[in-house]
Amino acid sequence: MTTSSRSLAPLLFPLGLLLIAMASIQTGASLAKSLFPAVGAQGTTTLRLIFAAIIMILVLRPWRARLTAQSIPAIILYGVALGGMNLLFYMSLRSVPLGIAVALELTGPLTVALFASRKLVDFLWIGLAILGLLLLIPGSESAASLDPFGAACALGAGACWAAYIVFGQKAGEHNGVQTAALGVIVAAMFVAPFGIAHAGSALLDISLLPAAIGVAILSTALPYSLEMVALTRMSARTFGTLASLEPVFAALSGMVFLHEQLSLLQWLAIGAIILASIGVTLSTAPDQPKLVPAD
Repeated sequence: MTTSSRSLAPLLFPLGLLLIAMASIQTGASLAKSLFPAVGAQGTTTLRLIFAAIIMILVLRPWRARLTAQSIPAIILYGVALGGMNLLFYMSLRSVPLGIAVALELTGPLTVALFASRKLVDFLWIGLAILGLLLLIPGSESAASLDPFGAACALGAGACWAAYIVFGQKAGEHNGVQTAALGVIVAAMFVAPFGIAHAGSALLDISLLPAAIGVAILSTALPYSLEMVALTRMSARTFGTLASLEPVFAALSGMVFLHEQLSLLQWLAIGAIILASIGVTLSTAPDQPKLVPAD
């Protein structure tokens, strides 16, 4: 191995892990959509979170977490936000292309980052994000065929994502990654009544088990593990910049697995939101990166 290849390896390894994680997340979302005809978006969310909770309980051992009177409410709110984010995101996928849904959802963490910044240049990123939204929301030329309810669900998922970040920071102060397992457990309990009410006994169909486990692994267990490794090997700024490319992976996954085609204006809208997210990340990235759950 040459000296140059040795020097590049520490940079390429976490980059590769993060790219694989993003591809895994969106492949899992595409697989999840295949379950919609059988159990609906509500049932699919329930199955994903239940199996994800089981996996994370086995891996992270949340019973070792130190719970206090102050941390329990934050963990509950964190889990409810996580459950709402997953449910509303899958609800949006019923009628909105994957790439557009992820771009609209990205406005949640983008808003949190903008509120934390006081720099004049951030008005540029706000303008770019607004431009992207105007091109995507129903009523514009590029969004003429976009379902208003689906778009509202994607934006609602973004709001839950923002709440997840706020409450997740408070909940994770003392227990770190074990908080993630606790949050997924709460999320599963929160979403389960919606899934049961919608799908009923169909949730017990054994034939759905492989796909449900696949969604839990691809959308949660695998990417979360890869992100944890990548985060220890790259800066918050680099991680946030690369994570902002998530809508591109989503759009490509939608094209390959779901045969979803986007117009030029829709690609430009997604690009504007991505640029806004990258700009805010470079402007406001904290010293220590924080894990963001997979969709």
